[in-house]
Amino acid sequence: MPKSKAPKDTAQKSPKKRSAMMWLPFVVLGLTAVWFLIVYFSVFAKTDRPAQTLTVDKGDTYHSLLVKNKWQTSPLASSTATRLYLKFHAKGNLETGAYQIPQGASLADVVKILGQGGQVAMIKVQIIEGKTVKDLYHTLKTTDGVKLELLTPLLSDADGYSWADVARDNAKVAKALNISTPNGNLEGQFAPNTYFFNQGTSDTAILKKLHTDQMAILDKAWTQRDKDLPYKTPYDALIMASIIEKETGIKSERNDVSAVFVNRLRQGMRLQTDPTIIYGLFDRYDGKIYKSNIAERTDYNTYQIDGLPPTPIALPSAEAIQATMHPSDVPYIYFVATGKGGHKFSVTLDEHNKAVAQYRKVMAEK
Repeated sequence: MPKSKAPKDTAQKSPKKRSAMMWLPFVVLGLTAVWFLIVYFSVFAKTDRPAQTLTVDKGDTYHSLLVKNKWQTSPLASSTATRLYLKFHAKGNLETGAYQIPQGASLADVVKILGQGGQVAMIKVQIIEGKTVKDLYHTLKTTDGVKLELLTPLLSDADGYSWADVARDNAKVAKALNISTPNGNLEGQFAPNTYFFNQGTSDTAILKKLHTDQMAILDKAWTQRDKDLPYKTPYDALIMASIIEKETGIKSERNDVSAVFVNRLRQGMRLQTDPTIIYGLFDRYDGKIYKSNIAERTDYNTYQIDGLPPTPIALPSAEAIQATMHPSDVPYIYFVATGKGGHKFSVTLDEHNKAVAQYRKVMAEK
């Protein structure tokens, strides 16, 4: 018998399977295109973000810095794409300092700027809490690397820098930054801190950063303030914060000092605080307060006026602002230095007078 031929494999792929196989390359291509679009919008696309300063603190990483500053490049931004880009392009550790990020920068632009690190010359601007706007302007005028656009340069320190000069600088700054305050006095409007800026940063950019920071601190504290405080506006609270800042540098005392002034305001008492006398003397202050100064009626002398002075008297810290919004629940009306560091708080005038006598005794012994 002839050998039978092996039957041919007549099995054929179903039309559905053939159709799926035909479309598979297009699906892969489409998903790849979508992925590249996500990467593009996450990393390389320009943004609508304004120019800003990113401050790198010790211990910051590229990713933590971007998260801290809420860096979201677009609605399509992908955390995975961002992490992958950082893994391959963010080389080395971040160097502490402040980095100026231009308007519309993409994430790739930011990583490149941060990666320059030590190649970027930095300037340090240290603004100490309790100092005045006059001190702030003087610091910017005399810090090498600050580009002066608004502030009038000093010919030399020997020429002096008066409060009349400050008033002229205030007018320029207020107009440029669109700040409106009583009497054009910008006292208290800038956040004291230690800042790092790129070499050649303008005084305009620096002052805008300090003002934005202070207003953000104040607005947040105001929304979280205790109830029934004797302040009508955030600006009133800023004035009080500056007084508290000048009265004590001890953080643990600030809420008690705040309570003293709140209790006085509620009882219709005058604040009677020496730092307001000093501020109201302006260029006339020679380091001492005389009886004639206490008796002199100025806009700021709280021994002679009711309520708050018209403007802050210094640049208050965030801690002083917080203390203003959250005074201690204590009945204190008076306080005086102990001469040993800190203050003695009292409820009655008799207790206060004894504390004053003790202070004078300590100082006499010294």
